[in-house]
Amino acid sequence: MASNKIEIKFKHIALVAALVVFSCGPKKGIVTKKRQQKEKVETVEVVKTEKPEEVKTPEIEAEVKPTSSTAVYIATYADIAKEEMRRYKIPASITLAQGILESASGKGRLAVKANNHFGIKCHGWTGAKIYHDDDRSQECFRKYKEAKSSYEDHSKFLTGRGRYADLFKLKQDDYKGWARGLKKAGYATDRKYPDKLISLIERYKLYEYDEEVLGSKKDEIKIVRVNSGTKIHIVEKGDTLYSLSKRYNTTVDAIKSTNRLSSNSLAIGQELKIPN
Repeated sequence: MASNKIEIKFKHIALVAALVVFSCGPKKGIVTKKRQQKEKVETVEVVKTEKPEEVKTPEIEAEVKPTSSTAVYIATYADIAKEEMRRYKIPASITLAQGILESASGKGRLAVKANNHFGIKCHGWTGAKIYHDDDRSQECFRKYKEAKSSYEDHSKFLTGRGRYADLFKLKQDDYKGWARGLKKAGYATDRKYPDKLISLIERYKLYEYDEEVLGSKKDEIKIVRVNSGTKIHIVEKGDTLYSLSKRYNTTVDAIKSTNRLSSNSLAIGQELKIPN
């Protein structure tokens, strides 16, 4: 029994000693592994947006169409045509259309060389002449010092011949009737003559000049006859000494002398004595 207790005690001591020896051995460090979290790096692609390069559109100048020779012709002679209408009752639209057609808008040979805008032939004419190929070779045409004389002679030509008398029975704004009447009376041999005149009148609105003349009758100029029989004209907008001289068949100098005018200036409302 004693030997058993000694053996157990010895084993107990040996076990303790082994534990001591084991615990005194080299210690291994305890490695604590830290979970390294990968940093999530977001790569942001910065796109540099450049403003689109401005494309400069070259400035295009507005196309300016040259004024036609016909438009120039109308602007040049419209006032004369209106004045002839006031004096002779021939529509200004007809006069202008005939002038455009007969003179090729002022560029024809007769217009350039002889100021003849209506193709009026000599027919007993005692003034200057020019010879030009027309229906026949080298026919005689009237020659004028200025275009205005051609316009006036055109008015006298129509009013002074009986074959045109029926035209003056028409209304002054009936340009279609006038165009057809001229052909019927024998002014031109071209069967399309009326259509050509009407086309020009409507294309360039020449009838508006008739309206201007006829419209002015609504605001008729005031003429007062005094005891001596002298006409008194009340000046209105648009009046000039020249237009008045033609309206009353007198001269600028005569009006100026009668009214003791030192200049050509007129004032609206001014009273003028019209010389007989």
